[in-house]
Amino acid sequence: MVKISDFQTKEVVNILDGRRLGQISDLEIDLRLGRVDSIIVPGPGRFLGLFGSGNDYVIPWRNIVKIGKDVVLVRLEEPARIEGRQAAEEEYS
Repeated sequence: MVKISDFQTKEVVNILDGRRLGQISDLEIDLRLGRVDSIIVPGPGRFLGLFGSGNDYVIPWRNIVKIGKDVVLVRLEEPARIEGRQAAEEEYS
């Protein structure tokens, strides 16, 4: 079992280009089905999802290849981005 706080310390890396996307800041959870739908990683120039003007990466759970001790490997052709937290909340409400 993994805690959310443990998840937030892991670096997210895209295996297709080796690019570091950052650390997980949030999870999207489907409460009806009881599963994680996606992980949220602050976009470039953002720190802990708070400072900066970048958009967040929304990475579907199905794109996670491996969860290691220090890293989460994902397979992304082009990461989906959202315009900050408000857009994500509007999309899923």
